Amino acid sequence: MFGRFGRGGGNFVAQYRVYPVSFVDKNEAENGDKIFIPPSALDRLSNLMFDDPVMLFELSNVKQKKRTHCGVLEFTAEEGVCYIPYWMMQNLLLTEGDVVKLQYTKLEKGNFVKLRPQTKDFLDISDPKAVLEMTLRRYTCLTLDDTIMINYNNRRYFVDIVELKPADAVCILDCDLNTDFAPPLDYVEPEPVFRNPPAVNGGNILGKEKGGAKRMDESAEPEPAADEGPKFLAFAGGGNRLDGKSSRPDLKPVEVDVPTTSLNIPKEFERFIRGPKPPDGGEKKKEEDGGGTGLPRRKAGKLVFGGARKASAEGGGGAAAKPKEEEKKEEPKFKAFQGTGNKLR
Repeated sequence: MFGRFGRGGGNFVAQYRVYPVSFVDKNEAENGDKIFIPPSALDRLSNLMFDDPVMLFELSNVKQKKRTHCGVLEFTAEEGVCYIPYWMMQNLLLTEGDVVKLQYTKLEKGNFVKLRPQTKDFLDISDPKAVLEMTLRRYTCLTLDDTIMINYNNRRYFVDIVELKPADAVCILDCDLNTDFAPPLDYVEPEPVFRNPPAVNGGNILGKEKGGAKRMDESAEPEPAADEGPKFLAFAGGGNRLDGKSSRPDLKPVEVDVPTTSLNIPKEFERFIRGPKPPDGGEKKKEEDGGGTGLPRRKAGKLVFGGARKASAEGGGGAAAKPKEEEKKEEPKFKAFQGTGNKLR
């Protein structure tokens, strides 16, 4: 029969059917470890002369061999019923309507607790120790291997209790409790990045190889003969990445020809600029006039676009204009209406 109490050596033991605190509209009780039990339990505890300022109880699931510890918030539950936080039901592997065993107990004051967040999102909190201190004020005791819930900024974080001192279950009221954090369950350590040592002339700085130490003059290979033309190493400097990773090994400096100041102009292009050579060896007058072609001679190294058309329009078009003027001066052989007329009178 549920709600029966036993007096074995002054102990308080009872069994209740368990339900979450949301069934009595007490959602704020989810942020702590306090439960609701019937008022008959208070009468029974008074008769047993338990005058402790804080009453602590051990909750246990006999079938699954799970246990935890809690305090009492109110003695207002119905007879045979106990309301506990839902996260506590999960730790005890209980469902709605299951039977739970409640027993009065005493716990030592705790002085150390080590916590382990289940997710690394808990590390994103700006001050996790301050948030934990505010949360633990709603708790009366802690039990080893339990998982407590921290509600912060409308998010729920679950934290495992991995170590307790001086016992596996301690009271945390009016005590100095030192806290420590273990890495989260889903935390993965980053792989170490090894940087390659800087190389000089494609080899080691000290001139050492894997087979052993050798002098530079013995291990150095003969350098190939340099090309006659001047060479330039493009992008020969070293570079480092901001993320610490090594640079690509396939990127090497490339040798390119050094550009000269002289222009290599093809003969066809030079012939177009200077014009054809005169047949008589090149007189000064013809050189100035463009070699009899009507085009002025251009100086090397300077391009003038549209100059040939302009020159032909201005100076070179005189020979072509003369026959046109002669044609205008010639009179036509036939003229209309040039005959004489006679009158009838």
